[in-house]
Amino acid sequence: MTRNRGPIDSAATGSVAARPDLLAHPSSALTRLVRLNIKLVRRTLLSKRINRLLVWCQQHLGPAWVDYCTRNIRRVHGLDRLPPRESIDNFILIANHRSYFDLFVASMVLFRDKRIRSRIVFTVRSSFFYDRPLGFLVNGVMSFWSMYPPVFREQGSSGINLTAMDELADLVSREGFSTGIHPEGTRNKTGDPYALLPARIGVGRVIHQTRTPVIPVFINGLGNHLPRQIVGSFTGRGETIVIVFGKPVEFCALLDQPAGPDTYRELVDRAMSAIYELGEEERIERLSLAAPGVRAV
Repeated sequence: MTRNRGPIDSAATGSVAARPDLLAHPSSALTRLVRLNIKLVRRTLLSKRINRLLVWCQQHLGPAWVDYCTRNIRRVHGLDRLPPRESIDNFILIANHRSYFDLFVASMVLFRDKRIRSRIVFTVRSSFFYDRPLGFLVNGVMSFWSMYPPVFREQGSSGINLTAMDELADLVSREGFSTGIHPEGTRNKTGDPYALLPARIGVGRVIHQTRTPVIPVFINGLGNHLPRQIVGSFTGRGETIVIVFGKPVEFCALLDQPAGPDTYRELVDRAMSAIYELGEEERIERLSLAAPGVRAV
């Protein structure tokens, strides 16, 4: 499988301007350490040998421990709605956001069902994961250096985050890369898991640029305290994790509209509507559960 050149290797051809590049942005958020971490993570994406190794880790090691830590309290629905395994090479997985671990668990289900055959990357906040030395190591342990690109929350970061989304779209457009995104942009910390936060239009921009299948998922029941989550699964006394996948979102003529904020807003709103509908399914399923510990099907 042949891949196009990415932001780093394009420099060798003199076509740097043709591709979005976070490191070319003048933002003061790009400290020396952040730049170093970006270069190191990019290296894992662009080196065929390293990427091949990390794809294997994502397909086997990651799903194994995530499955082991959630299997006793996990229930999955909707896998039969997804396209045949051989029909799509890459896609955008969009999910609601309640827990730090939402996309890890959702992608684990897809890996174990042989729905993901290549590397999947996840946007992540730059704080800690890119501006701390320990963040680079945690990125490797948790995701095999697939938490990329970083997004910035400092005031005045809209420009660099736009570049980050464009670089993500460039990765997705190349054969072999998928991505997982939370359109809400931050965790929903309210008491109602079904009241979704407003979506960020940058996700609509990625959808418009890539024209890649968008798979929605709603996940509920995960916590943010990892040891407690693991104990709850092992004892079977933790809150049941319910995951509902939907069929790829139908955008129809929206993808043919001119690029711009209005188009991006319509696209991401359509995607959020799909997540919301899956949330209503999850609500009904959760009400029907006879006990908190239900094994995955």
